[in-house]
Amino acid sequence: MNQQLSWTTWLAEGHVSVPVILLKHYPSFNLNEEECMLLLHLHTFIEKGNAFPTPEELSNRMTITATKCFSIIQKLITRGFLTIEETSVDGVRQENYSLFPLWKTIMDKLETDQRQTKLEDTLQSQTDLYTIFEQEFGRPLSPLECETLAMWIDQDHQSTELIKSALREAVISNKLNFRYIDRILFEWKKQRITTVDQARKQGEKFRQTTATSKPEQMQETAKTKKVPFYNWLEQ
Repeated sequence: MNQQLSWTTWLAEGHVSVPVILLKHYPSFNLNEEECMLLLHLHTFIEKGNAFPTPEELSNRMTITATKCFSIIQKLITRGFLTIEETSVDGVRQENYSLFPLWKTIMDKLETDQRQTKLEDTLQSQTDLYTIFEQEFGRPLSPLECETLAMWIDQDHQSTELIKSALREAVISNKLNFRYIDRILFEWKKQRITTVDQARKQGEKFRQTTATSKPEQMQETAKTKKVPFYNWLEQ
């Protein structure tokens, strides 16, 4: 019976959703443990319908005095993590704590971290791209070639993966030069090819067509010159 009563009491207390990002990163917000715990208790009070708990009520749930709670609240307001808003219910003015500034700070951090991660990924991808080109060409890229690579990415908005695919087509066709690769990318853009899979299928299609017509071309010429798989520059 006592166990059933304990479970009933526990369930009646309910649950409060706590953003994990706050628990993981509160030091990066320059919050210490006392400040973070006080914010969590404020969140709990607000969720339970008490939007303006007193320092004494907060102190009863913590190991610090009411005076310390009041001091922390003032600091949190000054630092922009907490605000006090005024509302009117039936003509009676009421004050409420708002954690909106805290949630906004968390969201801003998430967005900043995502942008930073994306930027780092982009820079790493571009670095890898330059390395791959230098490996295929067997030499360092010239300033003009580096500028062309940057133009494909920044101005033409080509993905690094699609540029790698164009490089592969140039290698297969034995036409390893930037003008040829640029023409491949131009043709793909004109044909609305935007994925590596589409580019691969297009390359295979052209090579199959060329392979089929190759015997006829060899009959028409007495030369033994090797016929490229597909000459994008002639398109």
